[in-house]
Amino acid sequence: MIKLRDLEYLSAIDEHKHFGQAAQACFVSQPTLSGQLMKLEQQLGLQLVERHRRNVMLTPAGEQLVKDAHKVLQAANDFERSAKALLDPFAGDLHVGLIPTLAPYLLPHIMSGLNKTLPNIKFYLHENQTKVLLEQLDQGKLDVLVLPYLSEMEKFDAYDLFDEPLILATPKNHRLVGKKQLELNDLHGEKILTLADGHCLKDQAMGYCFAAGANEDTSFQATSLETLRYMVGSGMGITLLPALAAYGHAHDESIHYGEFKSPAPIRGISLLVRPNYSRMVCVRKIVASIRDSLNDVVN
Repeated sequence: MIKLRDLEYLSAIDEHKHFGQAAQACFVSQPTLSGQLMKLEQQLGLQLVERHRRNVMLTPAGEQLVKDAHKVLQAANDFERSAKALLDPFAGDLHVGLIPTLAPYLLPHIMSGLNKTLPNIKFYLHENQTKVLLEQLDQGKLDVLVLPYLSEMEKFDAYDLFDEPLILATPKNHRLVGKKQLELNDLHGEKILTLADGHCLKDQAMGYCFAAGANEDTSFQATSLETLRYMVGSGMGITLLPALAAYGHAHDESIHYGEFKSPAPIRGISLLVRPNYSRMVCVRKIVASIRDSLNDVVN
């Protein structure tokens, strides 16, 4: 009979493409992991792994079966969580994924309320780009995600949390500083500083900017909002920042923050969870707590 542990070893090889790193992730020795995978191959009568001196990769058979392994391991994790939830749905570990353009600005507003509402939950926070987080949620490595909702997230259940306006950040001497009510059309002909590819905020912000007739400044792409803020403050250009990131630095004398009149550009922040997730009663409390914490901040 195939053991779950053997499937964990196969999954680790798929993730790390390296015997030593996979063994470390599984908390076993490299010979143990390698030996168990060989036994699994003998049991199945299939070669699952190509072994090379410097790296390792899955065979076509391994690539196919590791997908089923992920499903089995997720089902086993869900089974264990369901059993724990029957004992106390409001206790235990909960892994939350957030994107870098949201996590440092949102967490100070919501963690106090979450810890107060769910004192027996130990929250583990994971920061990564959207694509990685969605994969980890799908694989059961994360319990919920808090991030801007995109059309490719339809396979998950989504709960609206709040709409976050996008704020125009400009140097103090920019022509738009004196305008009381900004409109998106005011960006016509402007060049907009952006984040690097892979950040969903870039696509959302530039969607509004392109519609207004603005263009992307391709001379430099930032890896973080703080780098964008520095560039604006240094007079290198203008950008759109999420409201939570802008409000946290409203005292910065080198940057002017301007709000757009309605309809303003926004990004809708949602909580994502897998369909039929076993701890939905806990998720509903999380959603209610975050909405309450942000009620006076962005609404």
